[in-house]
Amino acid sequence: MPRTINAPDYPWALSQDDAAQELERLKHWGTVEYARSWAEEFHSRNRLPMPSGEELRALASLSRHTCSPDVAAELTRIWWDSDVRGVLASVQAPTLLITGEGEWKNTEAAEYVATLIPHAEVKVFPGGEWPSGREQRERYARPRLEAIQRFVGIEPRRSAMDTILSTVLFTDIVGSTDHQARLGDHDWKDLVEHHHAIVREALGGWRGVENDTAGDGFYATFDGPARAIHCALEIRDRVHELGIEIRAGVHTGECELIDGKYAGIAVTTGARISALAEPSQVFVSQTVKDLVAGSGFTFESAGEHDLKGVPDRWRLFSAS
Repeated sequence: MPRTINAPDYPWALSQDDAAQELERLKHWGTVEYARSWAEEFHSRNRLPMPSGEELRALASLSRHTCSPDVAAELTRIWWDSDVRGVLASVQAPTLLITGEGEWKNTEAAEYVATLIPHAEVKVFPGGEWPSGREQRERYARPRLEAIQRFVGIEPRRSAMDTILSTVLFTDIVGSTDHQARLGDHDWKDLVEHHHAIVREALGGWRGVENDTAGDGFYATFDGPARAIHCALEIRDRVHELGIEIRAGVHTGECELIDGKYAGIAVTTGARISALAEPSQVFVSQTVKDLVAGSGFTFESAGEHDLKGVPDRWRLFSAS
């Protein structure tokens, strides 16, 4: 972004009203109140889970150690007063402008800036900006890194970023077809929306990342198996208030990153495990059970099973 405040010929930045509100908010710089206010806006805009109370306190402390409220406000004014459009024509090197779908630094703004820089091109990638968490950052970074490598003439090589150890969680509503027939399309739609809200709230609380939603099913990833189990159990318990039950499956394994999305045999395994669970059951693989030893969960053996399309037989457990 060449400037951060709207102008008649640059409508993609902050409005004057937004700027005034931000100056009011900066009076609380360094407090948990400011950290929460900033996070609510930023994380909502980028569809990220809200930070925990501990993380908000850490952000407030970081702010206090950076500068005082009056300095923060003055630096912000300096930032808002800056406009570098007048010098962009002097950039002589080939230029790659990278942006993401849904970012406030949106595609229109990037395309406008490209008209000011000789030999500039724009690439738009899925995802918002500044993701939190290791999984999200790697998913966000990989396609951008490859684009940069190609732009400077380096053929991207397969690296550790192509795979990542991750925990996958699959859930779906039990008997969804029967529920839909009983309720009718309108009431079923309302129920599914309430279900989705419960699932997304639980994912946010346990730092899960929503990967896909198909009808009444969810596929999410976590950077730890215990959080995935806690999330599944919370969803299982909370959807009872809607008069429905879910089944869930949890597995941990090496996932392939393809165009920033998780795939591979570990993902397939998680989906197959979920399909075998009974109503209100959370099934986990032997791998997950071993990884969370000592975490306070109770596991009941569900026997050995063949998983369609997955080699070998798998020992599964019901978690509670």
